[in-house]
Amino acid sequence: MKRKIRTPYFEIGTKNYIYGDDVLRYAKAADAAAEKYDIDVLFITPCTEIRRVAENTKNLIILAPYMDTLRPGRGMADILPEGLKAAGAEGVVVNHCEKPMSVPAIKATIDRARELEFLVFACADTVDEAKALAQLHPDILNPEPSELIGGTGGVSDMGYVKEVIDAIKAIDPNIMVEQAAGITNGQQVYDFIMAGSEAAGAASGIMNAADPLAMIDEMIAATRRAADDLKKQAQD
Repeated sequence: MKRKIRTPYFEIGTKNYIYGDDVLRYAKAADAAAEKYDIDVLFITPCTEIRRVAENTKNLIILAPYMDTLRPGRGMADILPEGLKAAGAEGVVVNHCEKPMSVPAIKATIDRARELEFLVFACADTVDEAKALAQLHPDILNPEPSELIGGTGGVSDMGYVKEVIDAIKAIDPNIMVEQAAGITNGQQVYDFIMAGSEAAGAASGIMNAADPLAMIDEMIAATRRAADDLKKQAQD
């Protein structure tokens, strides 16, 4: 059965900033913060690190950064979906700007992911691209202007955030919408969630922080604070 995600959630991408023992150290910090704040945390890490993270954490929802669409059998060097699931992955990222995919490849990957009951975390750049990907009904859509990815160009404008959320929800209200581009601190996490995003995430904002483990805690704590404030608003 496909993993259910509680919103708001937080997402961490290690990309290739870290590897080996450091991935496990960061994963354990995220695992502890997920339990401490009772927040669902998605952890996206290279395929080589998935099994060790899965075997040494208990609260993380682990996603692979990419997969191919082949089936068990012949195929040298391709990333087998069944192998990812056996390693402990519960979902896959499609069309990140650092691993762009054609529309046919995106659809084929989503179809394979559904066979395995994988979560699909799709990435888009423009509002138009987000609307096009929404037609394929991924579980999560992460619309982020490519020029902001990497933490050097600020964060998404709130006008863009609200426009893209409305556009996606008009096509499929069940798609969870995340904002992640350029986030470098907990206050930005809080602000995006309070603006209507169902999640926030970070890669470089954590990996390049002065104290990455403390930043993990700060951002997940901010997600908890937003969740509590949204609950209060709903009760008022």
